[in-house]
Amino acid sequence: RLNADNARFLLLAVLILLYMLCGAAVFSAIELPTEREAKELWEARLENFTRRHNLSRAELRHFLREYEEANVAGIRVDDIRPRWDFTGAFYFVGTVVSTIGFGMTTPATVGGKIFLIFYGLIGCAGTILFFNLFLERLITVIAYVMKSCHERQLRRKGVLPHSSRRGSGTSEVDSLAGWKPSVYYVMLILCVASLIISCCASAMYTPIEGWSYFDSLYFCFVAFSTIGFGDLVSSQNTKYESQGLYRFGNFVFILLGVCCIYSLFNVISIVIKQSINWILKKLSCKCCHRCQRRLFHSRRNVVMPGNVRNQRNISIETDAVNESDTDGRRLSGEMISMRDFLASNKVSLAIMQKQLSETANGYPRQMNSNSKQNGFSGGVGALAIMNNRLAETSVNR
Repeated sequence: RLNADNARFLLLAVLILLYMLCGAAVFSAIELPTEREAKELWEARLENFTRRHNLSRAELRHFLREYEEANVAGIRVDDIRPRWDFTGAFYFVGTVVSTIGFGMTTPATVGGKIFLIFYGLIGCAGTILFFNLFLERLITVIAYVMKSCHERQLRRKGVLPHSSRRGSGTSEVDSLAGWKPSVYYVMLILCVASLIISCCASAMYTPIEGWSYFDSLYFCFVAFSTIGFGDLVSSQNTKYESQGLYRFGNFVFILLGVCCIYSLFNVISIVIKQSINWILKKLSCKCCHRCQRRLFHSRRNVVMPGNVRNQRNISIETDAVNESDTDGRRLSGEMISMRDFLASNKVSLAIMQKQLSETANGYPRQMNSNSKQNGFSGGVGALAIMNNRLAETSVNR
């Protein structure tokens, strides 16, 4: 039988595949007619141009292929700034280390391509580390603010006493030691912050770049999410009004936007994980309980293997311990072997040692059922950072 992690992985893979298929169907239905119309219009213009100037289509197509090669090297019909001066190169390395990769500037020499491989390897890793540290501090601030608001609500309701003495703060913190902000509130705050940054950046791009406001919002999402199509790229003209100030504002907006969208993606991934767990729980409730009842009724008085997981709410500290073969729930009439008895006592002893060690070090982690429900338990990478910071801010103010 597949364990929970493999079941989540397979279900997520299937859902992503279905999501991609639905997205491909929608985009194909929306964009394909426009593509066909543009192709027909281009063929008509090409035919009229060759007929008017008495050119063969083969010669004209050869000339257009040469222009496409020049276009890759950075040559445009309109006058644009040099792509490989210092400011253009700095903009390029910014798109590299942030993993945006617009594609409007790419190295053409062998030496530049080789240098890009090693430069991007270190730069992207360092930027991801910066994003994780930014996420850690952002979650700390959000959790502190939300906990302060929660304490004010409890004081208004009379749950916490209104006291100005510093000594009474310990009891209030202890009473809220297991509290954590809801993942949905954190997601809402990050959505609002990302929307505000995108709207402010779009208000700057619209008059300066000459884009529509919707195109500016579209560019903000493509750039901030590091998708980086390259169809719209900021700061590419030769001259701007207040050019230095605009380039600085462009850099600040892209930096803040990428950090906020990165944090938002990690929170949304937690919500997706919660949804997958809910789906698996519903599926297990429908099929597994029937099988377990049949198995328990048929083998009432024998030693049962521990492959049936305990359905109780288990804290994150005991998740690793409960993976043993002794975590199955036995009925009252079942026999238990000496091996299972010793293993269960060993598990209890390990939990007790862990709790005593944490208490001695002065940082006991108090977990309750709410910590499981808010979706911040477990995870690696950015998810682990969010979980650790929320666990710390729930105890320390």
